[in-house]
Amino acid sequence: MLELKNVDAHYGPVQALRGVDLRVREGEIVTLIGANGAGKSTLMTGIFGAPRISSGQILFRGQDISRVPSHKVSQLGIALSPEGRRIFPRMTVMENLRLGATFVDPAHFGSDLERIFALFPVLGERHQQRAGTLSGGEQQMLAIGRALVSRPRLLMLDEPSLGLAPIYIRKIFQIIREVNRTDGMTVLLVEQNAHHALRLADHAYVLQHGEIALSGTGAELLKSPEVKAAYLAGTHAESV
Repeated sequence: MLELKNVDAHYGPVQALRGVDLRVREGEIVTLIGANGAGKSTLMTGIFGAPRISSGQILFRGQDISRVPSHKVSQLGIALSPEGRRIFPRMTVMENLRLGATFVDPAHFGSDLERIFALFPVLGERHQQRAGTLSGGEQQMLAIGRALVSRPRLLMLDEPSLGLAPIYIRKIFQIIREVNRTDGMTVLLVEQNAHHALRLADHAYVLQHGEIALSGTGAELLKSPEVKAAYLAGTHAESV
């Protein structure tokens, strides 16, 4: 479904991605882990052209989207729930969700809204509440819901558990699993909570200094000595 081939990306003279090769097959959960500054968010936003990649190719369902405008990428069926949520705090929950559905047939909005409220009941309860007054975990649910109402073929999640309490972390990972298994949603997940992310993943990549250092199934990377030492030390195997 999504393939990055030998992708480089720069911020001015600073190279953020170096020869990245990555593949997401339809129906998979693919996880990308790495330390702060490794280039994970650059990879995600680079798919939307921010920054525009310096060289290489980004293919979505066989189409080269390396130079496609950001809004056109969304219309092709890719949605991003960005790091830091980036909801519109002065708008209500409902208004944020309506913005997510900008590029889809409005006839679907009612049924899509029912699905979002089934996944995240608190959003239904607070649909007229200003988004900025929600808790951090509730705002993350809203950010994911806003992405889902765009009816994406590929859902990209950038650090969805960042800064959340454990109860919300468990909920977020449960929802990721549900939309993948029940709805058949393809997911590309960037996450620092490596243990939970790798347990979910069909395939996983480790990004270091802008380069892919390791790849394999989620189970393989959970057992990798290098991954254990760098990303799993001090964690515990809590069920999701």
